[in-house]
Amino acid sequence: MGNNNQPQALEGVRVLDLTRVVAGPYGGSILGDFGAEIIKIEVPGRGDDARGYGPYRNGESMYFANLNRNKRGMTLNLKTDEGKDIFKKLVSKADVLLENYRPGVMDKLGLGYGELKKINPRLIYAACSGFGSYGEYSQRPGYDIISQGMGGLMSVTGAPGGDPTRSGNAMGDILGGMNMIMGVLLALHARERTGVGQRVDVSLVDSVVASLENAYIRFFESGEIPVRSGNAYASIAPYDTYHAKDGHVIIACGNQKLYEKFCKLIDREDMITDERFLTVPLRVKNNLIQKAEIEKWTINKTVDEIVSIILGAGIPAGPIYNVKQIVENNHIAGDREMFIETDHPVIGKMKVNGNPIKLMDMMPRINRCAPTLGQDNQYVLKELLDYTDEDINSFTETGVI
Repeated sequence: MGNNNQPQALEGVRVLDLTRVVAGPYGGSILGDFGAEIIKIEVPGRGDDARGYGPYRNGESMYFANLNRNKRGMTLNLKTDEGKDIFKKLVSKADVLLENYRPGVMDKLGLGYGELKKINPRLIYAACSGFGSYGEYSQRPGYDIISQGMGGLMSVTGAPGGDPTRSGNAMGDILGGMNMIMGVLLALHARERTGVGQRVDVSLVDSVVASLENAYIRFFESGEIPVRSGNAYASIAPYDTYHAKDGHVIIACGNQKLYEKFCKLIDREDMITDERFLTVPLRVKNNLIQKAEIEKWTINKTVDEIVSIILGAGIPAGPIYNVKQIVENNHIAGDREMFIETDHPVIGKMKVNGNPIKLMDMMPRINRCAPTLGQDNQYVLKELLDYTDEDINSFTETGVI
């Protein structure tokens, strides 16, 4: 990613990160990749739950390290009076606070937005939870799989007639983290005009619901409840995976022109005038019938052959890569730098996910590895808050840090 001499978009923005596991940490790492100073605050002695998730190397969680790069780390017991005082001093010097506790937890600690904005009216307080800070379900605990189930994603994912299926990654968490950070950036922009911060409220379930771009529209229009349709798309066809001689290939004819070009390419011009396939809605309705016809052509060729032929005609097509193929792919891993090698003080050399946002004049970069637990207590307390060595020793002995 970017070189160390480039300015970064979020330099000078200080973020207090109280988040744990995936959604919040992922969002915070995006801010850190663009130069924000992230201070990750964890429970003394235990830290973020993700520190207990594998894989491990030398006793450190690589899972945690991937999601928490570009952050300083401190421990702080927010249930103690001293811990709350330290936190409030940090808030007075911060631009953004990220948290993903169940709604109301910070208020019970006396550290909710209502109190913190008195200390720092410019503070942007961003909270990400399973169901949001208000509404009937707001006090329910929420995890990624629950958001995928209750947001509708599992109902449309999987084989036709099969069981509801969770996506292969923590999609609800990732969407929640992304929306949280979009909210932060919007609030930072608004603060330039108003001079004051505000509270950002993001729900994992809301994030999943908003991502189902056509399922709800179809229901509102027709009353149709979308069902699982494998790799087919409910609005376009042919737009699916097809059997090849050595695996599966993706063919995506997103408009009528591409469809007609594809039919001519595979010498099936009859499918252009076939009444079952005349329009997009008809092709969607009769997708399985048409898929069988297309596979008469694909089944006799390898994936590479099919992709080469179809791309050569200007029609979208591609293979289905596994993780090994992706990390060895020059475009993704090389040109686009989607895996970055870092040198963690305990783990050693390891690769972490690159940032998908390329701000071309201020590229993202990894300035520091994920912190070990409490790694930057001394820096935060002494350099930022002017506590003495004697104070820090006392905080350690009494379990404040």
